This record gives sequence, structure tokens and C-alpha cells, in this order.
Amino acid sequence: MEKFVDRVKIYVRGGKGGDGAVAFLREKYRPKGGPAGGDGGKGGDVILVATSSKHTLLDFKYKKHFIAENGQPGKGKKMHGKDGEDLIIYVPVGTVVKDAQTGEVICDLVKEGQKCIVARGGKGGRGNARFATPTNQAPTYAEKGEPGEERWIILELKLIADVGLVGFPNAGKSTLLSRLTRANPKIADYPFTTLSPNLGVMELDWDRRLVIADIPGLIEDAHKGAGLGHEFLRHIERTKLLAHVIDVSDFRERDPIEAFHAINRELELYSPELAKKPQVVVANKIDALSDKSLLRKLEEYFKSKGYDFYAVSALTGEGLDKLKEGLWKNYERIKS
Repeated sequence: MEKFVDRVKIYVRGGKGGDGAVAFLREKYRPKGGPAGGDGGKGGDVILVATSSKHTLLDFKYKKHFIAENGQPGKGKKMHGKDGEDLIIYVPVGTVVKDAQTGEVICDLVKEGQKCIVARGGKGGRGNARFATPTNQAPTYAEKGEPGEERWIILELKLIADVGLVGFPNAGKSTLLSRLTRANPKIADYPFTTLSPNLGVMELDWDRRLVIADIPGLIEDAHKGAGLGHEFLRHIERTKLLAHVIDVSDFRERDPIEAFHAINRELELYSPELAKKPQVVVANKIDALSDKSLLRKLEEYFKSKGYDFYAVSALTGEGLDKLKEGLWKNYERIKS
């Protein structure tokens, strides 16, 4: 199984520009041909390109330095040196690129094929032919090529999904994702089953599709780095709609309303913008709920707070069709 890596620091450097040449034309019929040193070639750029064929930044965990090709030096007969090859680096769609020193966002690669130059190659030096003047017809000097740009950058992957599933560990998010989409997340009956975000596509019909992300379970103090939540909270930032999954199978273990507010506190502490995202409430595991009156009380409570409420069993499939339509309806409303 491919290890999920969503944040790395790498060094990039553009190629050095080639030096200009010092040369003089020596031809049989042109004994005073003059200076003929050509310019050096430009150094190659380091360019990031977004691709949907990559889903993790794992490649950069082992290779940290990326240096583009240098430009070639100029030659005689006013021949320019060859430009250095650009270094193309493929990264997953959704990668944010930051300057490691300043934290400034250099670019945000959110579309297939989108490009970003992160280190420009140096200019080639001018050959001595460029410096000839009426008073200095045989210059014996040329320019050195300029060094390429260099910097340390941070690559941070933020998944691009329409809907993000949030909730405590064991709320049943992975099972729900597997039933709503064709995704095959790891599912088991213990906390932190999901060690990395999972993506799936929910298809209602040929022209209605939503990308859903199952974000690893949050716990209280996740914003401080507790549990796994802090590592993956950034992946919720791009989602347009949150489906807040609560476990209603055992009220004695954790009150669903308290669980809902605890997770929202973590979202707000991490980023106030996250807490403002539209949410729907998904009461999961209703197949294991013996007292259905508790479900009605939950529905009344959340609807009174302005949340759409859906009661489902990811295990048996009960209520999933209604949930799918509800997710689409909310997404359309947000989009418009």
C-alpha cells in the first residue's frame, strides 16, 4: 500500500547560465574579422506540474534536492551555447507551494497540467562580440553566466473534494464512504482505522457526481496535534460541504450532540474558516439503535439549529439514497 505523505520540504535550484565566449574570427578572406564570441545559454528552470496520476508526496521524502541543467558556454563564430533543460517535477493536483523561509504561498496547483516555476535558471553571459564598439573593436572579455535561483520550498498537499466526512474515530465514516462511492478504505472496529484521507466518487447518474473525502477521525485537542487530526485537518479546507457523521449506536459511550460540538470546536480552533463551512448531520449506525425515539430527538435538535439531518445505516444501506440526494442538493445550493 502506498504510504501517504502530504507535507515535505525540498531544495530547488535553477541551472546556471553559460558563460559568454571570448573568441575572434579567423577566416582566410577576413583577416580582421573581429570578435566572434557567442553568448552562453540560459540555465534551465525548475517547474512543478500538477498531475492527477499522483496522490501523495512520497517521492519527495527520499529525494530532497532538485537542480536544473546548466546552460552551455558560448562558442566562437558567434555561436550561442545551448540552453539548459528545464527540470519538470510532477506533483499531485491540490499541492500548495510555499517559500520555506517566509511562508509565502508561491502557487496553488489545483488543476490538471497547471505549472509553476519555482526556481528560474540564470541568464547566459554575453560573448565578447556583444562588447565591440568603434573605440574598442577587439574586446578580450565576456560575461559570466548568472547563477540560477535557489530556495527551499514546502509542498503541502490539500485534497480537492466536494464533500468532506468528519467525525470522531469509529463514527463509521470509512464504511459510509465505501457505500456512497466505489472507494475501498480500510475498515475495522478500532480507532484510527483511517491513517490517511481516502477519496471516492459518488455517482447519482451520468451528470451528477461528487468527490467525497473521508478525513481521518478527529479527537479533542486535534488542533494541538493530538491523535491524527492535526495531520489531516488541512484536507478539509478545500471541501465545499462537510458531512458530520455521528455514531448513534450507543448514547452511553458518547452523547452524539456533545460529539458534534466537540468536533466543531476542534475545527474552529484549527481554523475559524473551517467551522463556517456548510454542514449536514449524518446519524450513522441506526441499525444498532434500540430506542428510535432518541433519533427523533436528535433530528429535532439539529433541525432547530439549521442543519439538514439524515439517519442512515452504512452497514445495511438504510437511508443512503436519501443521503445521496441530500448531499447533492446542498452542494448545488452552495455552488450557486
